[in-house]
Amino acid sequence: MRTKRIALIENYIEQEKSVSLDTLCEKFQVSKNTIRRDIDNLSKKGTVQKVYGGVTYNLPASDARLLPYEQRHTVLSQEKDAISKKAASFVQVGDVIYIDTGTTCLNMVDYLSHLGCTVITNSLQIYVKSVLFQNLQVISLPSILNRDTLSFVGGEIPGYLRTFNITRAFMASTGVTIANGLTNASAEEYVIKKAVIQNSQIRYLLSDHTKFGKFALMTYCRLNEVQHIFTDLPPEDEYQNYFKKYDINIHLA
Repeated sequence: MRTKRIALIENYIEQEKSVSLDTLCEKFQVSKNTIRRDIDNLSKKGTVQKVYGGVTYNLPASDARLLPYEQRHTVLSQEKDAISKKAASFVQVGDVIYIDTGTTCLNMVDYLSHLGCTVITNSLQIYVKSVLFQNLQVISLPSILNRDTLSFVGGEIPGYLRTFNITRAFMASTGVTIANGLTNASAEEYVIKKAVIQNSQIRYLLSDHTKFGKFALMTYCRLNEVQHIFTDLPPEDEYQNYFKKYDINIHLA
């Protein structure tokens, strides 16, 4: 009976990606202590990861692959919107900002309508949103559209980026670890992200809790190269200690 229930819980977490303990208790009609024991069993197995108040499905760390935009956009949409709103509050009038491609950064534009600033991006979605606001000067990076990421990519972009003085860069990442830093799975995106890091004054990472502890193919930035991190749940102690050591500010949305 318990073995069957644990298997059902594992399948449910894999389907939902991120679930609260209360939801699991209600779904499987068991106590919170029972759920905790079952989650401990799955955590030891390595298929799930415990987070504050809940659990997430734990893909193998090296299996953090780039999914098509449509699939990524629907995951943790409320949390990502809250992260975008918090990050946008750091933008000031007159800033030249870079907004990275990725679903976590997308809604930042919605919270910049009252500001006069310049937005540089390689994201088609962010460009389309930005042109609706007259106070935003919008610069789209010139190249070819990647339909999987809905972003413009090309070898000429890094050189083009070097012509701008970016005051604040708001970055996304496929995975975040202390050892591997900020990683992504696309070589085309890698060269752009790396150029942004090299040509920006203040760097912000926007990342929901499921990205921590995972890494993808390429590291475009060391973790201690960012000054601010926006996320939805407190990271584990090893990250908190690292942030204190390198004076990285953590902001919970």
